[in-house]
Amino acid sequence: MIVEISDLQALDVWRRTVVASVRCDAPDLSARQMSLLLTVYLTPAPHTVRGLAELLKVTKPAITRAVDRLTELGMIRRKVDENDRRSVLLQRTVKGSVFLREYGELIVAAMGGDGEGDATGLPPKY
Repeated sequence: MIVEISDLQALDVWRRTVVASVRCDAPDLSARQMSLLLTVYLTPAPHTVRGLAELLKVTKPAITRAVDRLTELGMIRRKVDENDRRSVLLQRTVKGSVFLREYGELIVAAMGGDGEGDATGLPPKY
């Protein structure tokens, strides 16, 4: 299903989602951390730092910092690759799955127009 909305409406959905995540005290993830988390959860495994750096077009140290934070939060975990003990695989966790499911629900609610704004879904100033 494709929903057609304007660029301002898309930005307002994003705004509503972010505001809702702040209100429910969800972890404050950077754009890089969120993109890495979504990539690990929504693309086929296996995931490595090197592979994610190539896919996301960022440096390995940047991916490592994001992985460190997401690991601290329990949203992903590192596991030594049994086939190549030098390689570390990044895996999903239940906590990360729950976080993304709830974040998806926030997006759906924002798309439905819950919250501020008129029938267009935009704040009154638009």
